[in-house]
Amino acid sequence: MKSIGHILARYTAWVLGLMKLLGIWGVFVIAFADSALLGMPVDFVVATYVYHDRRRLLLYVALASLASALGSIPLYIIGYLGGEKVLRKRISEERFLKIHRSFEQHEFWALMFPGMLPPPLPFKIFVLGAAVFEMPFRDFLVAIFLGRFVRFGVLSVLVLWFGPQIVGLFGGVLKRHWVWVLAAILAGVCVWLVLRPARAGESERGE
Repeated sequence: MKSIGHILARYTAWVLGLMKLLGIWGVFVIAFADSALLGMPVDFVVATYVYHDRRRLLLYVALASLASALGSIPLYIIGYLGGEKVLRKRISEERFLKIHRSFEQHEFWALMFPGMLPPPLPFKIFVLGAAVFEMPFRDFLVAIFLGRFVRFGVLSVLVLWFGPQIVGLFGGVLKRHWVWVLAAILAGVCVWLVLRPARAGESERGE
């Protein structure tokens, strides 16, 4: 156990050192690597940047979301060029057919919703699926960007409210209660859309 703790401590120190070296672009580089190569602690990275520089919250969330979308391109190409065999080897036939049906019925949401969820959800399977089932490339990028934007946006708000310790709980809470989280986000957007015209009208009358 001590060895595992030591390894985790060194890994955390390495990530923090990389963030310090890269500056504002650290969130982009690490989120890109997380999607394109190996799993990286991207939630921890986004939360750390936002907690120490809340004025750039939207910038960090947007950079991480864009990097996640761009970092998924190599896997999309692999899937497009013949990833069905790879996908079938990694999941059961039943799950393969279920994912296929979801892309046939609601292609955009079939990728965006998984993009909102943190690990241990195997998001790369859905990325492969999007290519195998011939999802348009533009829609592919937009779906991942928006899904990640929601994920990192919710995480950032929670971090500012409760502190960085919320990162450890974020994955489990969002994974188990993603329907309620999504409902709350949609309700907030609806309220904002309703109040925005009223506020605009008040501003015009004030002028």
